[in-house]
Amino acid sequence: MPKVGMAAIRRPQLIDAAMEAINQVGLHKASVAMISDLAGMSPAIINHHFGGKDHLLEATMRSVLRKLSESVMAELRKTHPDDVVGRIKAIVRGNFDPHQTDAKVVKTWLAFWSESMHHPALFRLQRVNEKRLLSHLKLELKRVLPAPQAHRAAQMLAALIDGIWLRGALSQRGINSEQAQQLIHACLERQLPAEVLVNPNRYRPVSRTELKVKT
Repeated sequence: MPKVGMAAIRRPQLIDAAMEAINQVGLHKASVAMISDLAGMSPAIINHHFGGKDHLLEATMRSVLRKLSESVMAELRKTHPDDVVGRIKAIVRGNFDPHQTDAKVVKTWLAFWSESMHHPALFRLQRVNEKRLLSHLKLELKRVLPAPQAHRAAQMLAALIDGIWLRGALSQRGINSEQAQQLIHACLERQLPAEVLVNPNRYRPVSRTELKVKT
């Protein structure tokens, strides 16, 4: 009889083993036998917990996406709600979090992007990830730009985040997080009104607390 709670332990271990297998040999050579061996488990455990390699890959990408979302939200929580520029930079910072630039996570992302063109479930995950990034960016940009301009700026920044990340991922030197953020920040500054950059507090909405103080 399986022990209660073992799934909560084994599933993350198998997901981590799947990423390590992809890191070592690529997606298509990462067999169930290799993944289970890296996890120190029987191949039957993968079928038991995931129903096969395809579902394990889907669960792996859900895990990576969840950690990406958690990184972005953690960075946003550190930033003042009225600091529009700071919050956009927080979104960028979350996308270049150390976990997202780790070698095995990078290779898993690359495998995911490639496979999503032929795998409906992975394609849906990719669309969710794309919409989430655009939603975060547009939410902040609309506070300082007209809606059409905010939409274009969000599209541009999202493309830049993905493009710089991809270029770094394919480089032998890997992703330079600091340099990537500097490039994206430079692009961001060209999209925002000068007054937002010169004096963000002057341009931000006044909070209810501040209104009470003023009255």
